[in-house]
Amino acid sequence: MKTKLYILFILISSLAFSQELPPIVKYSPNIYGAGNQNWMISQDKNHFLFFANNEGLLEYNGSNWELYPSPNETIIRSVKVIDDKIYTGSYMEFGFWARKSNGKLSYTSLSQTIKTKLLDDEQFWNILNFDQWVIFQSLNRIYIYDSKAANFKIISPPTGVNKSFRASNSIYFQTTDGGLYEIESGKGRLVSEHPILKKNRIINISVSDDGLLIQTQLNGFYKLIGKELSKFSTEADAQLSASSVYSSQVLSDGNIAIGTVSNGIFITDRAGKLVYHISQSRGLSNNTALSLFEDADGNLWVGLDNGINCINLQSAIHSFVDNTGVLGTVYNSKVYKGNLYIGTNQGLFYKKYQSNDTFKFISGTKGQVWSLFEYDGTLFCGHDSGTFVVGEGIAKNIFPFSGTWKFETVPNKKELLLQGNYYGISVLEKVNNQWIFRNKISGFDYSSKYFEIVNTNELYVSHEYKGVFRLQLDNQLSKIKTFTSYKTPRKGKNAGLIKFNNAIYYAYKEGVFKLNNKTKQFEKDKVLSAIFEKDEYTSGKLIVDNSNKIWLFSKNYIHYFSLSKINNQLKQNVISIPSSLTNSMLGYENISQLSNSDYLIGTTDGYYVMNINELSFKNYNVSITNIATNKQNGANVSQSVKENGEFKYDDNNISFSYTVPEYNKYINVEYQYFLEGVHEEWSAWSAKSTINFKNLPPGDYTFKVKAKFANSTLDNTATYSFTIFKPWYGTNVAIFIYLILILVMAYYIHKAYKNYYQKQKEKLIEENNLLLEIKELENEQQMMRIRNEQLSQDVDSKSRELAVSTMSLNSKNELLAFIKEDLKKTNEDGNRSVKSVISTINKNISKDDTWNVFKEAFDSADKDFLKKIKLAHPSLTPNDLRLCAYLRLNLSSKEVAPLLNISVRSVEIKRYRLRKKMELTHEQGLVEYILAV
Repeated sequence: MKTKLYILFILISSLAFSQELPPIVKYSPNIYGAGNQNWMISQDKNHFLFFANNEGLLEYNGSNWELYPSPNETIIRSVKVIDDKIYTGSYMEFGFWARKSNGKLSYTSLSQTIKTKLLDDEQFWNILNFDQWVIFQSLNRIYIYDSKAANFKIISPPTGVNKSFRASNSIYFQTTDGGLYEIESGKGRLVSEHPILKKNRIINISVSDDGLLIQTQLNGFYKLIGKELSKFSTEADAQLSASSVYSSQVLSDGNIAIGTVSNGIFITDRAGKLVYHISQSRGLSNNTALSLFEDADGNLWVGLDNGINCINLQSAIHSFVDNTGVLGTVYNSKVYKGNLYIGTNQGLFYKKYQSNDTFKFISGTKGQVWSLFEYDGTLFCGHDSGTFVVGEGIAKNIFPFSGTWKFETVPNKKELLLQGNYYGISVLEKVNNQWIFRNKISGFDYSSKYFEIVNTNELYVSHEYKGVFRLQLDNQLSKIKTFTSYKTPRKGKNAGLIKFNNAIYYAYKEGVFKLNNKTKQFEKDKVLSAIFEKDEYTSGKLIVDNSNKIWLFSKNYIHYFSLSKINNQLKQNVISIPSSLTNSMLGYENISQLSNSDYLIGTTDGYYVMNINELSFKNYNVSITNIATNKQNGANVSQSVKENGEFKYDDNNISFSYTVPEYNKYINVEYQYFLEGVHEEWSAWSAKSTINFKNLPPGDYTFKVKAKFANSTLDNTATYSFTIFKPWYGTNVAIFIYLILILVMAYYIHKAYKNYYQKQKEKLIEENNLLLEIKELENEQQMMRIRNEQLSQDVDSKSRELAVSTMSLNSKNELLAFIKEDLKKTNEDGNRSVKSVISTINKNISKDDTWNVFKEAFDSADKDFLKKIKLAHPSLTPNDLRLCAYLRLNLSSKEVAPLLNISVRSVEIKRYRLRKKMELTHEQGLVEYILAV
């Protein structure tokens, strides 16, 4: 039971102070990539922020975080930007950081110059500056560094130093024993040793109208005027005493921000009135505020025990966040009779308008509230349980039959109202000054979340899943006479329908369509439809406010259009707040006009109030913060951002980082870039603050980036020119050398080809000559063959002649022999004359004469044969040679026998003997051998 009561107390106490707070931007250690605790904060002239963090010096430029580890790997306790240097203090170390040409910071130690003078175990908790002097404060001493003379003075109070302060043109410090001192001429001068100060630790000192305003850790504020110390009371004194103050900051508007150890931040005005109390339950990341800092834009930075928060104190937007879940998701709101009514998914709540009172729940309204509508002095509530008439703190259900979406008046019938229900449309009527349910309009039973009436009898209804309908009612508003369903425009998710400037508008993902009253057809409105281009559509919800402005919502913007007073055309205004930040329910976006310029927008965990007349922003500058190049698969190398770049051909992967140092929660910066030499037009607007270009070819380039903030393009454009050199083998000198080499090569190639063709020519000539010689030889051989054939023919002819001659001689001898024989027979008779004839015949058939004639003829036909055969076979007799000659003539044994005047048998014997003399083998033929000689 006690636990339940405690939880109830927590919920009630969290809602008991229903204050609309400025936006809070939260940065967790996971986001900034460093330690949890942040001890001190400072800002440079470029509006970059620096944090003394547990892990080192943390820098934030509005887009990117970068951590620089402390030089001796200890916690950095203090940071102060003075001119172009960032001074830091840590354990046994202090010095400054300066920015290099590549945009990175490098550290220079000052403490090393007086290392022997430092006390053991000193930590430097604060850094102040005055003119040319920089003051480093530890818990033991104060070191005064003259930045011009580069020397130190040391103040060493005997009891140590609690804290040091700058108030106007003076530097103060409190010692451990409680004395308050002012530094004059490099020494401490006692200002006050009042007993109250001795008992209380001083957190901050500021200049008031007539003295010093001193804030203590546990006992609030005191004013010191001369030697007199008096209490300065604030509305937060009791809470501050219970919370233990750790940090404090006087703001530019005179208010004081107070950071506590256990209860977040309190902001009071000059009179001590509490302006804000921001704690963890109200949106702060942590209740322990270690450091506070107001930047150049009036944002309050809070270094927490676990993270960093930025509170946009100057924002035109203030939010109420319900972290308890009691209030729920806000669907509608209305200012009615001095009260602010909030309709949520938990019911209907109200509080006094523009007060910090708690929201009160109206009994009987538990459940989903869809709409709030004021008409004729009565506030109507469209609810999941029906229709309620709302009074102060009470609600009466006048229509419990179905859930009610919305309400519309009936032209020329002031006593009637139409309401869209879950199951059609019904009529409310005012009778005896009381609103009652009259009837449901029959013939149409679809859910009527959005509907508008054009005249007394014509209705247009939008159904998310069925599209748009046109309904014609009877004069009594009791039934539907005609029912028309539109094919175009089609149905659409989160579609909406509204009447604006006496025209019906329908919006869905394909655009915004306007009803043509003559044709009764919807036509696309190009001006309004433009906001859904480039994939910007999230919802077709349309809202018309009390000032006759029409509001639309897209992915990255909130738009509102108003009629121009001159030409009655729509004038567009854009608020660059993305849907991801507004945290609204898609399709149920809601905005209501609280006053002439204040609007309330409901979210899933509360609401925020926006003053559209104060949505003006200073003109920031976009700057290039980092340029990195790398080789293929190599590490990034930061380049100078101040000078034009010159990079090697293989350092052609280039990334650019750029930023606009603004820290508004709801307004996003968008960037557009252009790379001359690559692009022909500017890129699309994008929130991305880095861009990479890979494998850029050699050449000259100029990178340009511009920014858009709150839908206004900033005046400046950041540029950076760079050159990517050609590789050595692609330079002009190399090309000239290549040209010379090509000419030399061409010369030698020409010469080589000339020599080659000359050799080929000579070779061809030589080959042709050889061919001619071969041809001549062939011709000679042909002639020789012809001559040989002719000689062979001559030899054959002579051989035949010789054979014929030999045969003729043989025939003659045979004839003479026959005649001789015949004559011998006659001789027997003794005839002398016959003997004489016989003697003559014997002379004519002489074998020697015949042989000599044959030999002479044979030698003429076949020269040297007989010599060759005689030389080869010396043992041959003349008769053997004679036989060889006959065989050479290829005569048979029968033909040879008469020539030798022997028988054929004798010839064969001779031939056999001749073989023996020639020593021929059995396989060798005698004639073949003789012919081959």
